[in-house]
Amino acid sequence: MDQCDCTHEDIGGHDGSSELQDSRAADTAEEEELSVSFLLKYFNLYHLYQDYQEYCVQAESDDLNKPNTGSLSALTIPQELQTPIIAYLSSADKSFQQLSIDANICLAKSPPVRCSILWQDLEEVKASGLLRRLPDGEIHLQESIFELIGSEVSYLNSLTIAVKHFYASKELKQSLTPMEHHNLFSNICQIMKASKKFLMDLEGQLEGQLEKSVLISQVEDIVLQHCPEFHRVYVPYVTNMRYQETMVNQLLKQNRDFLHLIRNIESHKDCQRQDLKSFLALPFQRITRIKLLLQSILKQTKPDADSISNLEKAIAAIHEIVTECDKGVRKMEHIEELVYLDRLLDFGKMKSVPLVVSGRVLLHQGPMRQSGFSSVYLHLFNDLLVISSKKYSFQQAGFTVMDHAEFPRHVKVEHVQNELLGPPPDSFLLHLSKSHTGQPTTMKLAAETRSDTEVWMKLLQCERIHDSAN
Repeated sequence: MDQCDCTHEDIGGHDGSSELQDSRAADTAEEEELSVSFLLKYFNLYHLYQDYQEYCVQAESDDLNKPNTGSLSALTIPQELQTPIIAYLSSADKSFQQLSIDANICLAKSPPVRCSILWQDLEEVKASGLLRRLPDGEIHLQESIFELIGSEVSYLNSLTIAVKHFYASKELKQSLTPMEHHNLFSNICQIMKASKKFLMDLEGQLEGQLEKSVLISQVEDIVLQHCPEFHRVYVPYVTNMRYQETMVNQLLKQNRDFLHLIRNIESHKDCQRQDLKSFLALPFQRITRIKLLLQSILKQTKPDADSISNLEKAIAAIHEIVTECDKGVRKMEHIEELVYLDRLLDFGKMKSVPLVVSGRVLLHQGPMRQSGFSSVYLHLFNDLLVISSKKYSFQQAGFTVMDHAEFPRHVKVEHVQNELLGPPPDSFLLHLSKSHTGQPTTMKLAAETRSDTEVWMKLLQCERIHDSAN
């Protein structure tokens, strides 16, 4: 494994000056594009995306408490398309480690959400007389498709406010270093540009079909066309969100100018009392919501419809993006954990082992009782076992490393037969065939409880540990 180049400052994934300069140049070009008017014939009354998202979450929460009636709200998701996606919680009292397990709440059961206008409210639809002839199922399908388009309007509206008022604020830029500003907003301008292109194609599809049959179709084809760009811009943004959250909290506590400026921007009427964190959460919320909207469209589509195949492909493509986002955040968590442990382990006079290396993951840690010692502490990684003793100081608690060995190559365990006045119950022998000294080492260990011992035995007996970071 190669030693990771990340430091705590660039855990967000931005660690090169040339990359930063390129990103600044791209952001500047996209910032200038904000002056271009974007005409939306049907959606000029839509609210901010935060209001739409809040409505969705509330509707889904309410619906989960209702019996399945077989109606539009009873949407079921194929098991193979589900994912343990982390969900960003923007409330200030929740940490990023509580990234929500509500992904499955989002595997949603919600009727079309009325933001400002429904498909059946459009003048073209009313004039066609179709509402009197269409079955309820077809109307529900049209509303689900229209919600995908309309919610993108709300999303772009909120993104534009985020860029115009927060990102482009000259005063805010002056209160931050260039790196802080870049890490705070990441590639949000690129995401806004992608949303604008996506909406333009959706709107073009809508206008063309309203002029003909007023029935909307083939939005899944447009989603598929934009998935490569979505992958390019959303994965790095969501991956950076954990570090972004930590950074916002630190700036609000430590930078008075930043705090004052943010509160001032948040009070602007365009922000509609939404805070900075709610705007920074937009991209994550949107990419997961697109998947849900497509699933809702699929649920309302007849099984023999020509659109089924591409709908399933579009859902799978968005699912892959969400999964990559999930992996990215988990990888950042592993790196932060390694950076933290690297500060706590003291190798003393022995040759130190760099903990922060690419692909390394902490599997388990905890205290163990040892014959001849009051206790030792084990840190088990997917490629390394570190044995240490706890140390305490006025500044910071930590660990003094006693031994370490490559895992699982040089680590073996075996049960110990309990004997009268022998080792503690549930002890096991830990064999290091080659430790840092180059000599084999054996020690008798026991965890605090029988269940803990069983966990350690199971982990240490593994002949192969798959790298969960990949």
